[in-house]
Order: sequence, then C-alpha cells, then structure tokens
Amino acid sequence: MSSKMHLLQMLVSTATTHTLMSWTDPKDDQLGGLQDFAYWQHVARTLERGCFDGVFFADSPATHAVYKGSSVPSVQYGVSWPNHDPMPLVATMAAATKHLGIGVTLSTTGTTPYLACRRISTLNYLSRGRVGWNIVCGFSAAEQLANGMAQQTPHDERYDQADEFMEIVYKLWDSVPDDAILMNEATGQFADPSKIKPVDFKGKYLSCKAVGPTLPSKWGRPLRFQAGSSGRGMKFAMNHAEVIFAIQAHLPGMLKSMEQLRAAAAQHGHSGDLKVILGLQPIVRSTEAEARQRAEQLLERIPLDATLARLSGIVGFDLSKLDPDQPMKDFDSQASQGLKAVLMGGTGDGKAQTLREAANNWALSVGIPQVIGTPEMVADEFERIWRATGCYGFNLSPTTNPDSVDDFVDHVVPILQKRGIFRTSYEGESFRDNLMA
Repeated sequence: MSSKMHLLQMLVSTATTHTLMSWTDPKDDQLGGLQDFAYWQHVARTLERGCFDGVFFADSPATHAVYKGSSVPSVQYGVSWPNHDPMPLVATMAAATKHLGIGVTLSTTGTTPYLACRRISTLNYLSRGRVGWNIVCGFSAAEQLANGMAQQTPHDERYDQADEFMEIVYKLWDSVPDDAILMNEATGQFADPSKIKPVDFKGKYLSCKAVGPTLPSKWGRPLRFQAGSSGRGMKFAMNHAEVIFAIQAHLPGMLKSMEQLRAAAAQHGHSGDLKVILGLQPIVRSTEAEARQRAEQLLERIPLDATLARLSGIVGFDLSKLDPDQPMKDFDSQASQGLKAVLMGGTGDGKAQTLREAANNWALSVGIPQVIGTPEMVADEFERIWRATGCYGFNLSPTTNPDSVDDFVDHVVPILQKRGIFRTSYEGESFRDNLMA
C-alpha cells in the first residue's frame, strides 16, 4: 500500500461515458467533444489542476452485436458506438498539460506488434514519457470479426498469442539502445549500425522482421497497464504489467481480488510491490439526498435493452435468452472471464441477482461501484476502501462529463489533500515517475 492514494480518470472516446445514455443529459458535453479538441483539453487541465496521476482511456474498438444477434440495439442507443479512436486524444491532452499521464488501451487483436510499438512509443517520445499502454487481448467477438477473423479466438489462446505479441514489442524496444544514436553533424552519422539489433522473430502466431521504429527515450518504455483477472489473465498481468486495473462491484469482491492477485504474484514470481488500481464511480453533490437523486435521475434514462446490449457484448452471451426477472444462471463464454465473474458475483451478500437487478448495477458504471454523497462522504469512502483493501489507488468512472470531473477535483480532492493522503504537487516529469512515487 502506498503512503498516498493514486488517482486516474477513466475516459472513453465515444458518445457516452461509462454511464449509458449520458449523451441525453443536459449536463453532458461529451457528444460535442467528439468534434472538439478543446473539450478534451479542458478535462486534461482540470485533472492536472487536481494532481491526478493520469487519464485512462478505455476502448471498445468495434460495435457489440451479441444481444439479440444484432448491432441494432447498440447503434440505436449509442452503446459503445461510435467507435472513435482515442489515440489522437492522447496527443491532444498531452499537448495541453505538463505533468498529466495519459494511458490508452490498445488491443493485441487487430494490429501488429510493430505498429503497436510504433504508435505507443511515438506518443511516449513526443510527450516526454507521459504515455501508458493498457494492454488488452481483444475479448470482444465484434472486434475480432471487424478485423477479419473468421471466429473468436478461445480465451486462453488469446493470452498465449498476446505473450508472443509482447515478446516482439520488447525486442523492438531493445533494438535501438541509447548509445547507438550519434547525431554527429560533423561526420553526418546519425546512428551506429553496429549497435542496433534488428528483430527477426518467427513464432507460433506472429512474426516480425524490422528495426525498432522510434528513437530511444530517456524516459524509458511506456508505462504498462493490464486488467486480466482470470487465472490466465493474472499470469499475463504478472509478466507484463507495472500497474494492474481491477473491476469489482463491491468491497468483498475487492478484498477477494486483492488476495487472488497477491497469490498470483507469489506463484508467478512477481517482484516488487503489487500496484493494483480499483475502479470507483463518485457522484458528488452538496447533500446526500441530492447525490442519490442524481444517481436515480441518470439511471431512469437508461433502457434495459441498452444495458443488455453492452453487457452481452462484454460477457459474450446473448442475455436476451434469459428471463430478466429470474435469478441469473451461469453460461458458457469465450469473452471476458473476469467481468463475467463480477457479473455473476452479485452484490457481495451471497444473494442471487436477477438479470434486471444486475443490469441496474451495470448501467451507470460497467460494474464499478458508485460512491454517492457529499464531498466529505465520498472522501471518507475512498479512504475507507483504500485502507481496507491496501490497493494502490483508484480509477474513476465518470457519469456525465466534464462536470463529474470538475466536481471531484473541486470538492473531493482538497479534502483528500488536507488529510495528507493525496499529493498537492507532482513528484516527477514522467507518468512512471508520478504513478510509482
């Protein structure tokens, strides 16, 4: 457990935040932000003013089409559609700030290791070490079909392929050492070829023959995130992640997840402190009644079909086949096993949920628990969970934007700072310097 709490802000480059139908709310500006760099720069500057470690761009790169066997409900309600690329926003937000880190999701499905390395490393070089990579394995059937794959790759095999993917990326990062770059204007020699190590890799799934595409950075490799929570996913995270993001719907699930991750760290020889960031969704108002009214107002806007369209895509099963008012039954899936387990885990009290009840819990925040109340109440709960779990910090899920970011930075951050559990200034230059402080 860190001596101070670390905070990230989750964002998505689509019409909604994690709160479905947020685009219909008068307070939300994200739909307009899809065509306005200034919107994202405002959010970035606000978070930097609040001394957040960084932004964490989640991403659904293709439109879910599992529910009722169609993409129609997703398109109808703007559920993870449109699928705008968050990569340009990384550069936009980095250009507007000096300290804020920007983490971005990039899947090992649908791109090559070389192109992934080139895109992420270029952004990291331009931002002077302020970029992170959330490495995901493409659990969505829609993503795999959109990228020309005939069928969904089985769950564990996706991680086998991703291990090979990362092996290539590491070789590309190591291809050009610092001392290979000469930039000697007098001799005209830019680099020393004898010190460059071209990559020539051929594996079971992937191959690459290339020289590393970018200049080496004095800030090192991009910071690496991962969110695998199945047994195979945790093994991948222990091998490749510096920071682990975990979603659990309640405190008992968080405690169990922390135990499982610590056991996986011991099993797979993970060295150093385990840095786990948990998800929370704050809803802050001047009174508890107003905050709860706001949560209910947001939930009332969300049709059941919109929630089930997103949920079906996440868990890889058509939930229209289940009675929404009966206790949920288990089902087979090759999609996200970790999020499926969170869905099936209910509310943490051992009682089975109906699908409708589960949908209500997932409609605002994709299974991330809400923290609802006054600024003091929200700060209390953040501190309580932080201390109870021993986690490293939190990744905040927004409701409507940018007001949910403004509210937290203006009203909750000062309380955490006054208590001495959150920074009042940045410790270093790079994303890694600050998040690892």
